[in-house]
Amino acid sequence: MLEVALIQLRTPATQAAALDHAAPLVLQAAAAGARLIVTPEGTNLLQRDRAALFAAITPLEDDVCVSGLRRLADELNVWLLIGSAMVRREGDKAANRSVLVDPSGRIAATYDKVHLFDVDLAGGERYRESATFAPGDHATIAEAEGVRLGLSVCYDLRFPALYRALAQAGAEVLTVPAAFTRPTGAAHWQVLLRARAIETGAFVLAAAQGGAHEDGRATWGRSLIAAPWGEIIAIADHDNPCVLRASLDLSKVVRARASIPALQHDRAFAAP
Repeated sequence: MLEVALIQLRTPATQAAALDHAAPLVLQAAAAGARLIVTPEGTNLLQRDRAALFAAITPLEDDVCVSGLRRLADELNVWLLIGSAMVRREGDKAANRSVLVDPSGRIAATYDKVHLFDVDLAGGERYRESATFAPGDHATIAEAEGVRLGLSVCYDLRFPALYRALAQAGAEVLTVPAAFTRPTGAAHWQVLLRARAIETGAFVLAAAQGGAHEDGRATWGRSLIAAPWGEIIAIADHDNPCVLRASLDLSKVVRARASIPALQHDRAFAAP
C-alpha cells in the first residue's frame, strides 16, 4: 500500500504567503501517515497579470515557497510533489514546473507543463499561457516510495496520448495537479480524470486549487483520487483548502491492465 495525501489550496499572490498557506496542510498530511503528498498547480504563486508575475518569480532554486517545502519534506521524511511552481527560466518566458522532492529535501525530478492553456471562455475569461510560459518538450516518469509516477499539469489532462505514453513506459500513478476554472471544472474535471484512469489502468492523483484567488481568478477545487478501474476512491466535494487521503493498492494496477490489456493493443493506421 502507498499512503498518499492531496493538498487542496487557495494559493495567494506571493511565495512567502503561499508557503504559510501550504505548510500547515502538509504537516497535517504527514501526521496522518502520508508517504507521498501532492500539492496543486501554482503551489508557490498564482498571478494572472504577466508584469506582476515576472516581478515576483525567481529561478526554481531561489523560490521561497519551493525552498520552504523542500525543508519541510526533509523534516517530515516524506515524498512531496509540488504540483507546479511558477518559476523564471532563461529568456523572456516562465516555466510551469512540477517538482518531485525526496525525503531528504533533494529535487528528484522535474517536469515542465507541455500543453499550454490558450482559450476564450464563454463567461468572458481569457487565458493565454503561451504569452507567459515556455512549454516543456518531454514526458517525465519518476519513482517515489518504489512506485513509478507519471507527471503532468492541469491542461495536459485533455491530451490522452501523453498519459498513454506514460502508462506504456511503466507509470502506475498519474499526477494531475491543477487550477481548473469553474466552468471547465464543473463540466469536465471529474469525467476526464476518470477517463485517464480507465484508459491507462493507473491511479490518478488530482490535487486542485479552489475558490476565489487574489489575482481575480476562480478555481474549481474538488480534488480527487481515481483508481485504475475508474472509480473515485476519495474526493473533496468543495473548493476549500483541505487534505484528502487514500491508501493505494498497487496490485489494482496489475489487475486492471490484465483485465483490459489495451495498452498492448496499439495498431498503426492511416490518418484521415
